[in-house]
Amino acid sequence: MSAESSNYGRFKKHISKITDLGFAGAVLGWDQQVYMPKNGAAHRGQQLATLGTMAHELYVSPSFEKLVRELGDEVNLGDAERTNVALVKKDLERKKKYSPEFVEKMALTTSAAFGAWHEAKSKRDFSIFKPHLETIVAMKREEAEFLGYEEHAYDALVYDYEPGLTVKEIDRIFGALKENFFPFVKSAIANSKPDASFLSKEYPRAKQWEFSKRVIERMGYDFDSGRADDAPHPFCTTFAPKDVRITIRGNEREWAMMFFAAVHEAGHALYELGIPQAEHYGLPLGSAVSLAFHESQSRFWENTIARSLPFWKGRYSELQAIFPENLKEVPLETFYRGVNRVEPSFIRVEADELTYHAHIYIRYLTEKALISGELEVKDLPAFWNDLYEEYLGIRPSHDGEGCLQDVHWSYGSFGYFPTYSFGSFYAAQLHSAMKREIADFDGKVERAEFAPILDWLRTKVHTHGRRFTSDELLKRATGEGLNVGHFMEYARGKYGSEGA
Repeated sequence: MSAESSNYGRFKKHISKITDLGFAGAVLGWDQQVYMPKNGAAHRGQQLATLGTMAHELYVSPSFEKLVRELGDEVNLGDAERTNVALVKKDLERKKKYSPEFVEKMALTTSAAFGAWHEAKSKRDFSIFKPHLETIVAMKREEAEFLGYEEHAYDALVYDYEPGLTVKEIDRIFGALKENFFPFVKSAIANSKPDASFLSKEYPRAKQWEFSKRVIERMGYDFDSGRADDAPHPFCTTFAPKDVRITIRGNEREWAMMFFAAVHEAGHALYELGIPQAEHYGLPLGSAVSLAFHESQSRFWENTIARSLPFWKGRYSELQAIFPENLKEVPLETFYRGVNRVEPSFIRVEADELTYHAHIYIRYLTEKALISGELEVKDLPAFWNDLYEEYLGIRPSHDGEGCLQDVHWSYGSFGYFPTYSFGSFYAAQLHSAMKREIADFDGKVERAEFAPILDWLRTKVHTHGRRFTSDELLKRATGEGLNVGHFMEYARGKYGSEGA
């Protein structure tokens, strides 16, 4: 491994400054969703815009571009150094297409939009959020044009979350789901009528968290390197290589909400904590490969592990001991079927793992139509409601359980939603490979021996950062590129006639 050249040392120092600004913005963004009083919104937007603009100007500065170009010609760099330089050069070419004015305007717009979304959702009134979303959609259409694309404007936006993924590929995958998976989901809905009333009894919040915290610590989440707080929409955020935080939300009349949110967000956090961020601070090798791979980690822990029968064989007695008045008379099999019940619902984050993908497909169709101009914001609620009726057989009664339920668009995050489904597809494929390579996999899950599973993920996924593309990383970990058949096999095995 070669010693760092003086140019590479300056390169790392410059990237560190940009990263410091980004993490400072992350702290402000986390506070905005967790603790900030309502009247702090205006100046918080200004602060975030300032930090974002400063970081952007540092990244696209002529002196940094010159340094990156010179490093590209150096012959004494090690493999990791060359990889970081090549990927930063690629990122720089994309970032140069953004003007500082656009970056500042987007930061100000989305900060105000988040406050408006929160109010609109609480009041179930889309009109409050509508003008903000109209501005964001107009800006995202503009963004797609200056970024450039070959076939569909949406392709330019998806790149930020899953580089290389296109509308053509998304349509191909979802086309297969419409033909094979969605009919299976309808059959599962018809056949899955378990008693789940016990999940809606009184579950004191502190006791819910007692069990949730115990499980995510067993998974490997270290509270010396993170913490958990409440937020309207659960998320995971990173402030430093050893400061990765999660947020959750809970309902004392709905046990599953907090637990599965905690496990999901802890899955994200374990990925962040497994990336060599300290060694490659702010650099591509210290960053996640993509949002779809990030989702593969959270959905693997939430669904493949924490909704599995082996997991509950090992953990159910613990839960019964915490809530004996609610669960002592509920058999394990009944509980397992209850937490895996399949039924249409309005809220994506509370959906079962089968109907969940209809929620994602609806969002994909909606934002693709918004970006292409086929749909205008004013027509969004009705468009959304029609799709819910078509794909899930239900129709939202108000905007709060309709098009206002997700926070993503208030951030300007268009192109994000498909990564949720692709994350599930990756998770199923990783799970299939794990079961081949980790002896007594189900037994380890039952005994909460999660270290070998986390070590496998660390070795196969986390430690590589952005060294490989998603497809390359999946091939290295599983022996093949994306094969949705693994997801179908997993779903049929769990929810078929003999499953949940």
